[in-house]
Amino acid sequence: MSIFARAGAWLEDRTGWRGALSRALEEPVPGGASPLYVFGSVLTFILILQITTGIFLALYYSPSSTDAWASVAYIQDQVTMGWFVRGLHHYGASAMVIIAGLHLLQTAVYGAYKKPREVNWLLGCLMLALVLAFALTGYLLPWDQTGYWATKVATGIAGGTPLAGDQIQAAVQGGNEYGNLTITRFFTLHVFILPGALLAMVALHVALFRKHGVTPRWDKSPEELEAKMGRFWPDQMFIDMVAIALVFAAIAVTVLVTGGARLDAPADPSSNFDARPEWYFRPLFQALKYFHGPLEKVVALGLPVILGGIFVALPFVDRRDNRSPRRRLKFLAPVFLVFLAAGALTAVSFREDSGDAKLQKRLVEAEKQAEHARELARTYGVPAAGGTAVYSVEPDPTFRGRYAGLGKIQSLAIGLWKDHCAHCHEGKDREAPVIEPGYNSRPWIRDFLTDPDGPTFMGKVEKVAKSKHRMKAVEIEGAELDAVVEYIYSLAAPGDVDADKAAKGQGLFEDGSCSDCHDVDPDPDYEAGGSPNLFARGSVQQIARFIANPRPIFGKHDDMKAFGDDLTLAERTALAEYVVWLRTQK
Repeated sequence: MSIFARAGAWLEDRTGWRGALSRALEEPVPGGASPLYVFGSVLTFILILQITTGIFLALYYSPSSTDAWASVAYIQDQVTMGWFVRGLHHYGASAMVIIAGLHLLQTAVYGAYKKPREVNWLLGCLMLALVLAFALTGYLLPWDQTGYWATKVATGIAGGTPLAGDQIQAAVQGGNEYGNLTITRFFTLHVFILPGALLAMVALHVALFRKHGVTPRWDKSPEELEAKMGRFWPDQMFIDMVAIALVFAAIAVTVLVTGGARLDAPADPSSNFDARPEWYFRPLFQALKYFHGPLEKVVALGLPVILGGIFVALPFVDRRDNRSPRRRLKFLAPVFLVFLAAGALTAVSFREDSGDAKLQKRLVEAEKQAEHARELARTYGVPAAGGTAVYSVEPDPTFRGRYAGLGKIQSLAIGLWKDHCAHCHEGKDREAPVIEPGYNSRPWIRDFLTDPDGPTFMGKVEKVAKSKHRMKAVEIEGAELDAVVEYIYSLAAPGDVDADKAAKGQGLFEDGSCSDCHDVDPDPDYEAGGSPNLFARGSVQQIARFIANPRPIFGKHDDMKAFGDDLTLAERTALAEYVVWLRTQK
């Protein structure tokens, strides 16, 4: 006897594994094998795939708010085949939702929820809820813009739960705000608690399935079922393996075609981001658009409970022995309506998004920003501060140092600046004043007043340079010049103004030649005669209005393009915040 045979005999004597395997493989299949029985095996395979790929990802993933995005970017762009494994994990989650839904429908049609299988049906419903919980908790783990904002909306909805909402939200978030404790708690749920619960339920589900056996077709007599009796091995096993191969091939091809799972730019709590949930949460996302105010939270919390109640109640309201679908239409109709409504709402949601030109434009900008962030991470690495600190390694000297403060302003502005502003305000071929770190600071204002036609100021603006109304250098100096600079600086209300000096500067401004050309008019529709209206000069609001339409502020001699139709209010405000932020940079 070979060593393997002796080892097998030793294990058989102590565990009885051969008998257990024989009972599993020889399980009878009344009526014969069928493609409609493959869903359980396919789900088991996908669960194994998710566990395997999840373990691989966990080898490189770091669950902290500073390191999460960097570790996922490293997996996606630098680990050998990391993008493919992450893609399998991502699209495997979608496949699991789809197959679980089909399994639920097949079970309902066959009446497999009826006595004595009620408990197994309830376990199946609960496992589907756990699968969705997996998707929700995994969505945040990359700590990118999409995951951060979509999950923040979800936890905000949970926070509206009557009586215990605040406690639930605080427990999930780990405090009042999203941060390091949030991601560690989601990681714990996703990697330890939910898998443990799901595996325990799968074991019980399989044990109950073995106890009660396969639910055969309803239109065959016991004699017919016995005459066509099949076995799990090899009859059903062969069909299951074909189905598993096809499902895995579909997942793998999807990964290859799409390039893997999406990774957005690092999460930026100060930004405005158009977060969209994964497709399996789209029905609820779309449904909530039709409700407003307090009713929105009522629907968000109540709709899943109602839908879950429909499935849970099924074995208790349909208690007759007859399993013919035609005889059970009134019980099956709500189940099919749920699936049809979910499909319709999902289709409407995607159609509305595709028809929203402004949204599509913002999504393109977000994609550009994500690609830029990942390129910086690939080339230069991510600083220890993590997240948006990746922008601080920007190699372009024009932009170096600007990214460090992007956690305080909308990082989207960098992409907008490069696309719409940089070609005019930077480089040797520019046609407008230089805008760089220090722009609109006290030294900048002083230099401008003493040499407004200088090459870094208005000298490059052709219309202004040729105009007889172009500004002349001020004739004051010393303390008086400092006072006027302080007054002009104070118009933006930056909060660090010397009030006495600014008041003195205002007097010099109004009594001198400055007020002959410049007005400080709060009316945003004021048409300047040739010199800028200085009301709120340098503030976010003034700069945003200027970007939308320079004419009411600067007058007819400026040839800057009006961006009111090209940029949204949020984009114009982001750019204005960026320009104001430059004042503090050196």
